[in-house]
Amino acid sequence: MQLSTNDWLSILPVLILSVWGMVLLIIQLFLPKERSSLIGWLSMIGIVGAMAACMALSANRLSGFSGMVVLDPMAAFISLVGLLATLLTVWASLNYIRDRGIERGEYYALLLFSTSGIMLMAQANNLIVVFLGLELLSIPLYILAGFAHPQLESEEAAIKYFLLGAFATGFLVYGIALVYGATGSTDIAQIAQVAQTGRNATLLLVGAGLIIVGLGFKVAAVPFHMWTPDVYEGAPTPITGFMSVGAKAAGFAALLRVLLFGLGAVRLDWMPVLAILSALTMILGNVVALTQTNLKRMLAYSSIAHAGYMLMGLAAGTSAGLSAVLFYLLAYTFTNIGAFAVLTALAQGKGEDQTFPQYAGLSRKHPWLTVAMAFFMLSLTGIPPAGGFFGKYYLFLAAVDANLGWLVMIGVLTSVISAFFYLRVIVDMTMREPERETPSSIYPALVTTLAVTALGTLVLGVWPGPWLQMAQAGLRLFGG
Repeated sequence: MQLSTNDWLSILPVLILSVWGMVLLIIQLFLPKERSSLIGWLSMIGIVGAMAACMALSANRLSGFSGMVVLDPMAAFISLVGLLATLLTVWASLNYIRDRGIERGEYYALLLFSTSGIMLMAQANNLIVVFLGLELLSIPLYILAGFAHPQLESEEAAIKYFLLGAFATGFLVYGIALVYGATGSTDIAQIAQVAQTGRNATLLLVGAGLIIVGLGFKVAAVPFHMWTPDVYEGAPTPITGFMSVGAKAAGFAALLRVLLFGLGAVRLDWMPVLAILSALTMILGNVVALTQTNLKRMLAYSSIAHAGYMLMGLAAGTSAGLSAVLFYLLAYTFTNIGAFAVLTALAQGKGEDQTFPQYAGLSRKHPWLTVAMAFFMLSLTGIPPAGGFFGKYYLFLAAVDANLGWLVMIGVLTSVISAFFYLRVIVDMTMREPERETPSSIYPALVTTLAVTALGTLVLGVWPGPWLQMAQAGLRLFGG
């Protein structure tokens, strides 16, 4: 097999990140343990390099490896979202893992490998590449979820994530096998051609359903969400933030490719299924979040709910729904990583208390943390001028245009429900008396994370146009 220049260029951002991760593993062998934080700073070189490659190569659609991998505007957009999430996570982690006694250089290399999986899934134009990207994303995340061992909560999170993740991967692989049996190909473009003919439609739809199950696990959609609360609570806090964004970005990238491009001809068959999943996910995520007393678990159910909102854009089955999902992913990245950065600042030592009483009266000692957290909660609710407002607006608009008014009504009602538990955080921070001492660890890198996420959330809320246009660049996938 002879590889052309286009083959290498199409995966250049992934190569930069994964090769740099291997270099970091070698470097950390020669560093004393007390210098492990240097690996975190060095990891940023690979992240910035991959970002530069994405932006430089995304202007024209590159296809490599006989069309199995494509680097187009949509892939570049989702890759940049994943790289941004990784960079912010590295900043938030520098002192966190040191304070908790889990500072090891492979932490950052695993983050880079997992991000490589996100990027590969975004570029996948073949179901085999979707599977490879999913495994490259997931295996490092299984390890990172249990990185705080010997804490039982972290070990439990890793075991649950691994076992349920392997189970969900089985559904994905079986779905790919059935789609191959129905179409004779794993290439998404060829699958699209066969889908238009209506040949083996039943087998094709069964395979598509199993693929939805496998990817639904990654995006934490109901009823494939059961792992989310325990894993989010037990994993190191910066990893929880990364997981809530990165896994969703990868899962939705694959869903967009497979459903809207590969199976667009049979969208009338899978759109109702996604609409029902969207409704169930929004309802369960928001209702169960009402009962939570731990902020990490509350944000876990919040993450489930937001997967439901993004599924609404997929259920619309239109290019407007696609661009709305991409914009929402960007807004959600800034908002959710910012919220978890606040939790990171308040996580001290080898144990961390993330219950609501920990945040009572926070405004008296940490006014700026309170302001940041309040802004992120307003964005998650969908209140202007935060970016979450326009994220939901574009999703609802795409759903209305697709005659899914009933789904929009559920989205609006569940957003009203979510206001209760999001605003509860603000009320506790500003209006309740402190019940205990609230230690914090605020350092320059974490301040940078909070500043960037808050600014990004604000910019998307007051100046959404250019960012929506970037998201709409994914319309080239449809030739539009």
